[in-house]
Amino acid sequence: MYQLSMHTPVIDITITELEGAIIALDWGWSPFQETSPLLEETKRQLDAYFDGDLNDFDLPLNPMGSKHQEKVWGAMLDIPYGQTVTYGALAKKIGSAAQPVGTACGRNPIPILIPCHRVIGSNGNFGGYSGDGGLYTKRALLVLEGALSIAEGYALEHAGKLDA
Repeated sequence: MYQLSMHTPVIDITITELEGAIIALDWGWSPFQETSPLLEETKRQLDAYFDGDLNDFDLPLNPMGSKHQEKVWGAMLDIPYGQTVTYGALAKKIGSAAQPVGTACGRNPIPILIPCHRVIGSNGNFGGYSGDGGLYTKRALLVLEGALSIAEGYALEHAGKLDA
């Protein structure tokens, strides 16, 4: 297993590789680091994403979860950069209920690369976000992608729609 930590404009993250695939992206800095060519490429792509120069990641991913979670995570990969879908719409797409979709989003082991931040509530709320910084991190990623303007994010925050 290999790990590499990096700074991003939003938060520090640690990427984990196992057997030639990315298996986790965790919030924070790991004291245990050993890099690999795949982790260096992942860092390069993440840097390009945060610089606004990359919309789609091209990396081998192997998130580990239940069959349902893997189905949800696969569907999230189809959400285009700069767009959002509701938990309900994603649930309908895969033949599920919205609540288990929300649970799978919260258990996504590879956030950002599997874009759970692009899944929002249907009532104008953001839903949830399990990443460090919570909904503020989700808002920052959506602003970065242009799915949400800074003014819209500010208005949501002051309307109480970013309350966790």
